[in-house]
Formats: sequence, C-alpha cells, structure tokens
Amino acid sequence: MPTQRRRNLTLKDVASALKTSTATISNAFNRPDQLSVAKREKILLACKELGYAGPNKAAQILRKGKSNIIAVVLADSIEYMVTDPVASSFIKGVTQMLKEHQKHLLLYAGDSESIRDVIDFVDGFICYGAPRNNKLIEQINGQYKPVVTVDFNLGSNVSVNIDNDTASYEVAKLALKPNDRVAIIGLRLIEANHTCRIYDAPLIDVEHCVTHRRLEGYLKAVDEVGLVVETGSIWHTPENNHKYARQAALEVLNSRPRPNVILCMSDLIAIEVLHCARELKIDVPNEVKITGFDGISESTRVQPHITTVYQSSVEKGRKAAKLLLNGSEESCMLSHKLQKGGTI
Repeated sequence: MPTQRRRNLTLKDVASALKTSTATISNAFNRPDQLSVAKREKILLACKELGYAGPNKAAQILRKGKSNIIAVVLADSIEYMVTDPVASSFIKGVTQMLKEHQKHLLLYAGDSESIRDVIDFVDGFICYGAPRNNKLIEQINGQYKPVVTVDFNLGSNVSVNIDNDTASYEVAKLALKPNDRVAIIGLRLIEANHTCRIYDAPLIDVEHCVTHRRLEGYLKAVDEVGLVVETGSIWHTPENNHKYARQAALEVLNSRPRPNVILCMSDLIAIEVLHCARELKIDVPNEVKITGFDGISESTRVQPHITTVYQSSVEKGRKAAKLLLNGSEESCMLSHKLQKGGTI
C-alpha cells in the first residue's frame, strides 16, 4: 500500500485504489452504521495510508446546504472584541448554546471587507453590534441566510436587545440632582480614532449604534432634572479599553469647573474614572459621582462598587443563538436591572 501523501485525492480515486465502491468509502466516513466495525476500520486505515482524510467537506456543505456552522459577526476586530469583557461574555453564551445543539462557531471580524467568502459555508449569522464596516451591514441584510442582530436592528431581521434608552435614563436619574455639573463619557460617538470631546462633530452610526441610545437616555434624564450638558462636556472614546478610558477620565477630572457627576457608557470606563479619582485624591461619591453600564463582574470588585446597569451578556448570547437555531420570527427584549453601588 503506498504511503506517500497525495494531494486532491477524490472519492473515486480512493475507491479505485481500494477496489471497492465510492458508497462504501463514503459510508466509512459518514455512515458508520452501514458497515461492520472490522470493515470500517480496515477502510479507514487504508485511506489514512493513502493520505485521504475523507470526502470534501466544502462540497458536502454546498450539496446539502447545511454546515452546522454559525457565524458571529462582531462589531469590530476579533482581537479587540475578545478582550472586551462584555463581548467575551456574549460569545461565551453563544458558544454554550451552539455546543448544546452540536453546532460550531465561526467568529467573523466586523472590520472585514466582505462576508461573501463565508456565506455558502455557514447556516446563519448572529451580528453582535453593528459591524464597523457599513458594507457588511448591507451584505448581511441582502443575503439569503437567517440573521439575528444583537444590540441593533436591521430591517425585518430578528433582534435581541435591552431597552438601552430606558436603562441609561434610569441609572442617570439615580445620580442626578438639581445644580449638578454633568459630564458624559461615551463610546464611538463620532468619527475619531482618539479620545476627545465631541463638540460640534456629527454623530456617527446613529441608526445602528447602541451607545447613541444610551446617550439619548442620559440626556433625557439630564433635561428632566433641569440641567444642560453642552457638547464640550461629552467625551468620545473610540474603543472600550483602559487606555482611551484613562485619557477621558483624566481630562474630565482635571477640567474646570470639574463635573460632580460623570455618566459612563461602560463599566470599564467607570472603573477607570474611579481609579483616576483616587489618584487625584478626589472623594467618590462626595466630590464626584460615577455611573457605569453593563454590570461586569469587575464592577463589584472595586471599592466602592460601581453603580451601573446590569445586563446578562451570557444570557444575551444564549438567546441570540437559540432564536437563530429555532428559526424564530419574534424579536426579544431582555430585562435589565439597576445595580446600586457606592459611587453615587
């Protein structure tokens, strides 16, 4: 029996070499119950010696129209998203549900140029946040596989959300009092790759971006208390990481007059504001009150605990995967709750 690995061996090539039928070879790989254990083991061993790993999976997918692979299209690069505690928890939830149903996960970066190279090889798409590349949004909405969107809506596709407007309004109302000086530290509000105040820059991706819903909730609460937040008191951070959050925190805390309420669009930002306030000997909450958003576990591991909006990102991931696998046509609004800590 030859031992040299041959490339591009076909099912027909192997059947000819082993002097058996293509159906028998196929059964050995895909339908083991059709052969005796001894015969199957003999065929698999012979195929291994030939360097044949089995029927072409891509061809099988195209022929059957099913791969058991679900693509999760991320809002940003894979490197960035898997380091974000909220995104990684969401992916964990999706993975749990797919594993229970013997499905597989494909992570796809939201800054990619196109999804056309994977459309034929996945059974559907879960879009976690609006992809940074707007072309992907159009391609996803125009293709023929089922889609579930998370934290944004896309046409008539099924979606999973929390009520971000209400949640941000509620947590802001906990912190705000008349005569407060308010600053907001947001995420991806304008087209800038650095931390800055938004001033008169046009807001980007208003239709799809969840942080704009949070901004609307904050501003509604501010207005109800009789306050005004100028655009010079609203900061943009391009990514949810410590580097950008720290820069924004230091700018806010060193501004004059210093705000005494800082509404943050993530717990990670709020935690960085708390750390910076401690470095500057600013008392929290007596001199500065801080709110966060998401309810990540780190928010309860700092002192004082962050006042925040809790949402279960793991449950959100599980729900999105379940809706896709079940072929549901009903969107889902998940619950949230306020988690009051010692920062207000």
